[in-house]
Amino acid sequence: MGISTIDAGMVKNAFLAGAKGLEAKKDWINELNVFPVPDGDTGTNMTLTIMAAAREVAALENPTMDQLAKAISSGSLRGARGNSGVILSQLLRGFTKEIKSVDVIDTTILANAMVRGTETAYKAVMKPKEGTILTVARGLSDKAIETATQTNDIEEFAKALIEHGDYVLNQTPEMLPVLKQAGVVDSGGQGLMQVIKGAFEGLTGKTVDFAVEDRPKQTADKAEGAAAGSARTDIDTADIKFGYCTEFIINLEKEFTETDEREMKSYLESIGDSLVVVSDDEIVKIHVHTNHPGLAFEKGLTYGSLSRMKVDNMREEHQERVIQDSERLAKEQAAQASGVKEPAAERKEYGFIAVSSGEGLSEIFKGIGADHLIEGGQTMNPSTEDMLNAIDKVNADNIFILPNNKNIIMAAQQARDLTEDKNIIVIPSKTVPQGITALVNFMPDLSPEENLENMTEEMARVKTAQITYAVRTTNIDGMDIEEGDIMAIGDGGMLAVGKAVTSTAVDALKAMLDEESELVTIYYGSDVQEEEAAVLKEKAEELFPDKEFELQYGGQPIYYYMISAE
Repeated sequence: MGISTIDAGMVKNAFLAGAKGLEAKKDWINELNVFPVPDGDTGTNMTLTIMAAAREVAALENPTMDQLAKAISSGSLRGARGNSGVILSQLLRGFTKEIKSVDVIDTTILANAMVRGTETAYKAVMKPKEGTILTVARGLSDKAIETATQTNDIEEFAKALIEHGDYVLNQTPEMLPVLKQAGVVDSGGQGLMQVIKGAFEGLTGKTVDFAVEDRPKQTADKAEGAAAGSARTDIDTADIKFGYCTEFIINLEKEFTETDEREMKSYLESIGDSLVVVSDDEIVKIHVHTNHPGLAFEKGLTYGSLSRMKVDNMREEHQERVIQDSERLAKEQAAQASGVKEPAAERKEYGFIAVSSGEGLSEIFKGIGADHLIEGGQTMNPSTEDMLNAIDKVNADNIFILPNNKNIIMAAQQARDLTEDKNIIVIPSKTVPQGITALVNFMPDLSPEENLENMTEEMARVKTAQITYAVRTTNIDGMDIEEGDIMAIGDGGMLAVGKAVTSTAVDALKAMLDEESELVTIYYGSDVQEEEAAVLKEKAEELFPDKEFELQYGGQPIYYYMISAE
């Protein structure tokens, strides 16, 4: 005789088995990534999301359905990573809303819960795309409603769902051409099916080990340190070539033409680096690292009066930061021992959080105003909880979050929706260069809404290419790719494929630059020597003598180069 109802204890075991079923297949799911880059992370993100909830569920002894629902919903929402993880958390959130007020679940309640989960997930996605995890979820919920009218046997019900879910999953390549071209099914949909299958095995007794490991201390410590966003203290001050971070605004008293802007940039480059020049009809915003701030100010005065002048001695700041970090650590340890909390910093109007991966990129974000950095990016998507912890540490009324990766935007938005005491504005930056441009274009005299519009418009002008290597053989955008090839991936797809890093980067420049492109910045990663990057810059300057090229150390992993053009 089959099962007609399941109680809270059975739901607990089924959920834990579903989480472990996903965890067991995470590497296989990662390999379903459309682009054959070494950062396929759908399986990892979904696993980290559901395991955050599983740890809360495992800690409950003899739970009620309401307690289970809260643990599953809260754990997955806060632990959500990447778009697939956020969608999974929304599916679970909707599902638990339907079951939290009952003592036992039958096929009708299961079906209604799956429908509510699907509806919640669809609402969370601004532009739902078919052929994804959402399609699989909807196929499962539609089948659940149909099957619930035909049987009250939960085992029979589950088998019908799994069979139909696999069918819908196998249809995803027909809905998304990019999946068909890559020869894979949707990785998020596959992850969802592993959860369903694992839960069924837990329900029917095929899975008997429901133990969930606590978060490894090493991982927790690393995440905590990453979220702190402190600057490197192992850099010798001798490595700082230009010692003064100089910022100011020119209040224009005459026309500032494109020729003027080029001359200004050329002059500032002759006395420094890390240059940013942003202009409109009335003001010009300048940021430069130089050993002669006065010369920068003098140049600015030829165009108008100066305001918001700011000079920071970076060598002195670095030494102070080393001392402060040591003092802060000592205070934190003393506070932990005594149980006394440090007083909060003075509240300010605006704060900024940026996701960054790479020592050089982090220094750039700090230099242009980021209050807090979350370590993450392609290979490590921060969770919603990481975002919430960062928000808690920035004492400001209005906080801008720069995700700098399309797979992190939804987690940032979820953190925004969970924050009540601060106004959180998510700038939908999909790449690090977009995030840098957006932050540079923040204007303190504008409202949060006006800044959101302005920063989003400015970053949309930025083109990005990312150079990495292929982890499998495939064909994308009509380009044959072999395992080990070097790939250049642009904002809309593949730009170039080759056998060598420098030549592929040059091919990417040829594909991405046009007449409107003026300033090109090359950020070289942790696996590239400065000399190699300089060779690329020289070749680019020879090919495109009408463009301005800047070379910056990014220190990012996985990607040899990130190249921006604006």
